[in-house]
Amino acid sequence: MSRMTAYQVPRSASPDTEMLNRMYLVKNVKALGLTYQIRLLTFHAVESGKKLVLKVPANCSFQAKLEEFVKSHRKHVQRENY
Repeated sequence: MSRMTAYQVPRSASPDTEMLNRMYLVKNVKALGLTYQIRLLTFHAVESGKKLVLKVPANCSFQAKLEEFVKSHRKHVQRENY
């Protein structure tokens, strides 16, 4: 899945791994915001009927916009701590 920028450079995102009906995006950060990568992978998850799993450390905090996004896309996005 890709998208063109103003300079006609394709932009795309891919999960770290895919298993069955889940796409995993692993982040080792203390705080995570709503990024283009997360939005694009969520779109891909919705289109393909899969679930995007955000795998983050237990002490990782989600910014407010990401919390709202996860709540509104609960069927296709979930948080998983490691």
